[in-house]
Amino acid sequence: MRAHLGGRVSGHRIRAGGSRAGLLIGAAVLLAEYPSNTTSAQAQSALPPVTVEAPAQRPKPARASEETSRRTQTAARQRNRNAAPAAPTISERAAAEAAAQQAAKLGYRAMPSATTLRSGASPLDTSQAVNIVPEQVLKDQLPRNIDDALINISGITQTNTLAGSQDAVIRRGFGDNRDGSIMRNGMPLVQGRSFNSAVESVEVLKGPASLLYGIMDPGGIVNTISKRPELYQHGSVTLLGSAFSASKTGADGLLDVTGPIGDQGLAYRFIGYGISEDYWRNFGRHREMLVAPSLAWYGQDTTVQLNYEHREFIYPFDRGTAFNPVTKAPLAVPADRRLDEPFNNTWGTSDLMQASVEHRFNQDWKLYAGYSYNTETFSANQLRITGINFTTGAETRSNDGTGSSLSNVSYGTSYISGGFWLGNMRNDVVFGGDGQYRTIYRDVLIRQATPAFNVYNPVYGLIGPGTTASNSDSAQTDQLGQWSLFFQDTLHLTERFALVGGVRYMDYDQIAGRGKPFVTNTNVSQDKVLPLGGAIFKLTDQVSLYASYTESLKPNSTIAPIGVTIDSNVAPEEGVSYETGVKFDLNKRISGTLALYDLDKKNVQTTKTNSAGVVELHTVGRAHSRGIELDVTGRLTDSWALIGSYGYTDARVTASEDPTLYGKKLQNVALNTASLYLVYDFGTALPGQLRLGGGARYVGDRPGDSTNTFFLPSYVVADIFATYETKYEQFPVVYQFNVKNLFDTVYYPSAVNNLNVVIGDARRVSLSATVKF
Repeated sequence: MRAHLGGRVSGHRIRAGGSRAGLLIGAAVLLAEYPSNTTSAQAQSALPPVTVEAPAQRPKPARASEETSRRTQTAARQRNRNAAPAAPTISERAAAEAAAQQAAKLGYRAMPSATTLRSGASPLDTSQAVNIVPEQVLKDQLPRNIDDALINISGITQTNTLAGSQDAVIRRGFGDNRDGSIMRNGMPLVQGRSFNSAVESVEVLKGPASLLYGIMDPGGIVNTISKRPELYQHGSVTLLGSAFSASKTGADGLLDVTGPIGDQGLAYRFIGYGISEDYWRNFGRHREMLVAPSLAWYGQDTTVQLNYEHREFIYPFDRGTAFNPVTKAPLAVPADRRLDEPFNNTWGTSDLMQASVEHRFNQDWKLYAGYSYNTETFSANQLRITGINFTTGAETRSNDGTGSSLSNVSYGTSYISGGFWLGNMRNDVVFGGDGQYRTIYRDVLIRQATPAFNVYNPVYGLIGPGTTASNSDSAQTDQLGQWSLFFQDTLHLTERFALVGGVRYMDYDQIAGRGKPFVTNTNVSQDKVLPLGGAIFKLTDQVSLYASYTESLKPNSTIAPIGVTIDSNVAPEEGVSYETGVKFDLNKRISGTLALYDLDKKNVQTTKTNSAGVVELHTVGRAHSRGIELDVTGRLTDSWALIGSYGYTDARVTASEDPTLYGKKLQNVALNTASLYLVYDFGTALPGQLRLGGGARYVGDRPGDSTNTFFLPSYVVADIFATYETKYEQFPVVYQFNVKNLFDTVYYPSAVNNLNVVIGDARRVSLSATVKF
């Protein structure tokens, strides 16, 4: 890839290289010849190759007279010949390291973050599956939310997104919106949508993760990794235009600039993003703004990170369509026809502040401490569909809304990781503690009757947003506090075989309820000890076998009145998982995991809509999930890269107090999922660099409700993209063309019930230009 990076770092000019080979040779020479005592930032974004000039000679001082001695000049030239080249600056080393990693990133090399596993251990040396969506995959596919990004990971489907306003991810059969499983840099989020332009990559720790993360569903956690400041000056500006159809268009812009501040290891990054885009259905608009500054200091033994994100947004609040309970078919109207009103929107702001310190005591031991505070306020209007006559088209609706919703989470963690020898056995340990306080609060809930509506002959705009507050539904509150200590040890009995053991002690309190005056429906205060066990056998340095036993815990709670108060006498949801598999990282080119698991969860709650249209809460008793997962990513050849997955998930109710739920498959969980995306890189065969890619994802049919009265049909959705990098004057320019949902497939990712079924986005075409500097 040919590129130019203009700008100065520490007085040296960084300029375009003549070829990729020349660049990488130069970078390797710099890194090999001048070892540094300063820890430089890892390159965390795909950057054009650069060549770092040899340090410029200092200008000669002005001569005192024209009669300078020839002997003096000769001696000076001899000293210059004998002097070693000046060591590269921190900025030059950072640029060289970024260039050296570029080819790996273009080849979809999976580079896990230390925050996911609370250590820097290789995935081959761990007893749980960790799947990664690398940075370059996100750049190529341009996902618009976390659901888009996770299409590359096995066994993941969508559940209730609250009309498109919340992340809602099912992993291994379990998960919901606001379940605490979405992280940023290993620390929990409460904001509805976690994916944005400040995210570099996405990682999924599969199976129960309570040992490292506390209260959690047993499916695992999703960790979004932030873009970090870097120690050499570079940046980019991107403008993108998009269209769902000729009349549904939009535009967005991105500024991303980073570099050093001084020459003592301090760096900054600033990301600014904005979008204004028509919604693909017959009305609605998506607008969003993000400002994300960050600072980092990379010292010899200490790294300090500070990052902040402020986001403002407005989304269409769209519950989708309906399925006929008799024919099991979707409502016979065009896919782009909405069943609500143009005022159905969610709008609000979110703020995220994080700080972390990592200090290395010596080659073996390091300390990590992190703190995160995340808050989001939002309001929403919605016409809630309460019934449809599928013959006449008559639709009954409730003019509902949410006002002054406030969610926040404060979280801190500190842990030490390192190793020591016990006899001739190596112990790699991590131990520490964490604390969290989370509140989800919705102040005003609007419930208002409204005239009937005909879905076959709709007339919009006859009513406005509801204004009648329901005191009994308002002040919805869910407060959770937890404090924990955890310890994990990987004991290497031989060079090839290791045992893993760990334990977490957790103390937690939860209060939930609603109403003005407030009615407490949950009041729980308990503690729990959770174990973990595992084994790892490395067949070679590139292939390992693993097995694990893990547990999870999540207290039962509800904001809804169910006739009794859930207290400490009600057992929490508990998950137990057995997992085994094989991991590989072949020649640092292609990596992946094949996992088999058996997961059991007891004391499970679920919802069921009764004949009157009221959602009821039920204790299922026990649910079971078993499956096979395969995930692969990396470079097949010097030109071909891929990311692919397959998941088989058999999840169903195995014990229930409610006979209508016994034996039923879990809602929104597909038995089979698969994805495959391929990229071909033409390299230097053309004047610029051309990359072509595309692929498809498959999701099998899924129950649309907990009693399996209807199923969402299976679907295949295909995407393609092309990027071409060239130069305009001295600046690298990248043009990118993407088509999402290439064949304009109508598909249904998830459902709440038969009256609230999500419709996947229509075909979207986008063209962008990125100028690097």
